[in-house]
Amino acid sequence: MGIIAKELARKLNLSAAAVSMALNHKPGVSTATRQLVLDAAEKYGYDFSRIAEKHTTSGAIYFVIYKKHGTVVADTPFFSQVSEGISQGCKKNDYRLKISYIYEDEDTITKQIEEIQYSDCAGIILLGTEMEAGDLKPFLNLPIPVVLLDAYFETVPCNCVLINNVQGAYLAARHLIRTCKTQPGYLRSAYPISNFAERSSGFYKAIRASGMSSSRSIVHSLTPSMEGAYADMLEIIKNGEELASCYFADNDLIAVGAIKALKENGYRIPQDIGIVGFDNLPLGSVIEPALTTIHQPIDVFIEKSLELFRQPPKSIHSEILLPHSIVERQSCRRLSDPVPKSV
Repeated sequence: MGIIAKELARKLNLSAAAVSMALNHKPGVSTATRQLVLDAAEKYGYDFSRIAEKHTTSGAIYFVIYKKHGTVVADTPFFSQVSEGISQGCKKNDYRLKISYIYEDEDTITKQIEEIQYSDCAGIILLGTEMEAGDLKPFLNLPIPVVLLDAYFETVPCNCVLINNVQGAYLAARHLIRTCKTQPGYLRSAYPISNFAERSSGFYKAIRASGMSSSRSIVHSLTPSMEGAYADMLEIIKNGEELASCYFADNDLIAVGAIKALKENGYRIPQDIGIVGFDNLPLGSVIEPALTTIHQPIDVFIEKSLELFRQPPKSIHSEILLPHSIVERQSCRRLSDPVPKSV
């Protein structure tokens, strides 16, 4: 039979209150004391499921949305799906959900994080899409579990759940090469966030693997929103810039905006220009032609994030890299190709 909290307190010559605060990730004890308690609890077989059970009946999960640019993390269908998925996941696991927006302002961030820390917070799901490694600093020493969603930084010790952006973009580019029989261009985001950097890496990896020169790919930088990409692509066409015969777009919003601009200027999709997006937003299935895209498993995102809260605290952090799949529709096939099926 495992040790209980009171016995653990006696062994460590600590008060029962201090041990309770350490085990339940509450403020009031030092980082060193907290680690001492957690290490001893694991050594002596403390039942960490008691904590998970307590959290599920009394704690709240804070979904913290970090906004640096505001254009990438906005009221878009993808992030609406993420929010709704977290809401449903919290209900299923008996957590209460609270949503907090944090903007890039050091004074405001410190105050907001303190308010969360001293509330009924059982853990934080931190949407890191627009974050850089340095932005995580205020969250690293919190006495509550933090799971980073949709981002990963090699130098930062933090539990994280994200899509394999490199392999997803690689799959999209290879699909274009095989389907369109030519070197694809790249509709890249004008905003340099880590997800898009990883997708860029995957795109060029596929180009090189196919024996093509990266420098020969036609690249356009577009705002990563539907309206912004539409306006940017109109300007590119107006200026007479060279266009590729097919493109990989960093996200579906860029793809849809570009398609709209191209069609308005007489280009046929996919007969003249093929396009593959990334995210599998509902919008992609209803535009004409329907958009081929990389699917993000949002339901698994949420499931894996909540699983990390139920695990006992560890000194080694988890990086959960989720699988991807391509949804083949009509935006990049030739007329002679058979009608594709969704994967």
